[in-house]
Amino acid sequence: MDRFFPYDVDKRFLPVWLACGLKEGKDGVTVADDGTFLATLGWFRLLTTVDNVDGAHITRDYRWWTAVGPRMSLADDGLTFGTNAKVGVCVHFRERVSGLGPRPHSALTVTVADPEGLVALLGEADAR
Repeated sequence: MDRFFPYDVDKRFLPVWLACGLKEGKDGVTVADDGTFLATLGWFRLLTTVDNVDGAHITRDYRWWTAVGPRMSLADDGLTFGTNAKVGVCVHFRERVSGLGPRPHSALTVTVADPEGLVALLGEADAR
């Protein structure tokens, strides 16, 4: 059975969600029976195979301006689909994945409502 992990959306950032096209309750992370891993945030998406996932770990307490919305990291090649500044899951990939911008990403942070459940499904990774 496909597993869907919706985002934990902080309503204070409603203007960001409207600009991104977020569909609350429909956007999030899907780990499908066919072996696909799909993360969506409005008009933005990242698709790879579950076999390409190299584990995940929980991260917490972000600065809101670095955590909210779809964004690429300036420090590394990471990507964030963030809907709150409290807690999320950093998903690591074996091979880099296309997402936003010209360079592929080795990791994606998603702020799902059940971070423990997503990590349990994908497997624990060392915090990197």
